[in-house]
Amino acid sequence: MTAPVFVVDHVTAGTVTLDGPEGRHAVSVRRLRVGEEIVLTDGAGTGAYGTVAAVEGKDRLEVAVSEVRTEPAPSPRITVVQALPKGDRGELAVETMTETGVDAIVPWAASRCVTQWKGERGLKALAKWRATAREAGKQSRRLRFPDVADAASTKQVARLLAEADLAAVLHEEGAEPLATAELPATGHIVLVVGPEGGVSPEELAAFAEAGAKPYRLGRSVLRTSTAGTAATALLLGRTGRWA
Repeated sequence: MTAPVFVVDHVTAGTVTLDGPEGRHAVSVRRLRVGEEIVLTDGAGTGAYGTVAAVEGKDRLEVAVSEVRTEPAPSPRITVVQALPKGDRGELAVETMTETGVDAIVPWAASRCVTQWKGERGLKALAKWRATAREAGKQSRRLRFPDVADAASTKQVARLLAEADLAAVLHEEGAEPLATAELPATGHIVLVVGPEGGVSPEELAAFAEAGAKPYRLGRSVLRTSTAGTAATALLLGRTGRWA
């Protein structure tokens, strides 16, 4: 069985204390015991590998760290701009993209989105996306969790695309498949996933002006909650990051 992953503020060698909500999950939910293997990470690329040295109460344990590893920042970096889906499909998209290996997610309030993040509701939705990325990162045993940015407007997305080494918009009418796009060996890939109603002509024009091209994934049309995951998997395989 692969060692479970828990999040700590700082990763160090020696003996590390795991307490609070993470300690409670380790002791009371996972029921870890002395001698079992465990991984601690800061979610920013550093992990401590060791064994449980002591368990105290219901929410605290001591970890004897035997090895500390640091993963370099991945290259090329892959960011998915995700239009806001309906219901809990946003969390589904974040979860599966995180498990697949995306590096950053930008929530996008596209003009054709049924869901709109406003006020307190928007803050709660963003917090859910970030919590989902954190939990999915732990579940998939990543040391570096994806960044989930604040919700972006179309103008902000256009600025992000203008700075990318490859700027792509998934679109069913794209002339070129993403599978044959020329990819940068390093740098930053930014991929836009539109809402169920599609990217509007005005948004496509703004993104084209920023240097983004429309690409198609295949003959079938995926839902907005699954398209980003499929595209991320394709790019990770093509760039060699899955090698």
